[in-house]
Amino acid sequence: MALDATYDRTLSRTAMKAELLDAETELRLAYAWRDERDEEALHRLITAYMRLAISMAAKFKRYGAPMNDLIQEAGLGLMKAADKFDPDRGVRFSTYAVWWIKASIQDHVMRNWSMVRTGSTSSQKSLFFNMRRVQARLEREASARGEEMDRHQLHQLIATEVGVPLHDVEMMDGRLAGSDFSLNATQSTEDEGREWIDALEDDGPQAEETVTHQHDIEALRGWLVNAMTKLNDREQFIIRERKLRDQPRTLECLGNELGLSKERVRQLEAGAFSKMRKTLETESKEVHEFLAH
Repeated sequence: MALDATYDRTLSRTAMKAELLDAETELRLAYAWRDERDEEALHRLITAYMRLAISMAAKFKRYGAPMNDLIQEAGLGLMKAADKFDPDRGVRFSTYAVWWIKASIQDHVMRNWSMVRTGSTSSQKSLFFNMRRVQARLEREASARGEEMDRHQLHQLIATEVGVPLHDVEMMDGRLAGSDFSLNATQSTEDEGREWIDALEDDGPQAEETVTHQHDIEALRGWLVNAMTKLNDREQFIIRERKLRDQPRTLECLGNELGLSKERVRQLEAGAFSKMRKTLETESKEVHEFLAH
């Protein structure tokens, strides 16, 4: 155990010292790995985002798995993300990697937790990581209204809330009622019956975070619209087709339409982003401070 803790600290310190990649460097490394299988590029990409993997792994410590194992699974998810990432999609690698890291950790937790041995469907995973928190909230709300729910009614509400079949809720409730990991057990006799479920962090965004995020989105949208007006028609067209469509078009597709090579379209896209960034940074100190974050 002590060795594991030392290893965790060492790995965390190493990850924190890794370089921070800007969007252009990240894109270049992703292309180098996808198109040329450049292992050095892959190593830089993985190392730069290992801190993200470790941070996500730490959120699952409450399920009883050793931190060292969680970090290893997070690293595997990060590597899967790098192998499957398509830089032509116009999505940041960090955004794409989050899904793969989380999926890898959750699969590991479910495989190794004693009461969940059979299968790892999306329905089971959603229930395993959300059921008790949702159940506790529904019971508190019913109590506040002065209502009492039987087990069947509660299961139906959970199924609706989580978006899974009722029989899956009933099956998972039986598993989670086991004695080796009860989230409804009281923490201690001195804590006035407080259950472990009450100590779990809500993964959803808090009110302050939601309001701040919405304000930032509105401000950023206005700045970007203004920056777009500084581009020529061809640059605006490329940005719209690559970044503003529900399903972004590929560089090759745009190249065929414009009579340009895929590499030339990529250069024009990068140049357009550079122009927009300069516009944002020069026209407003507030924008500059926002981008610096």
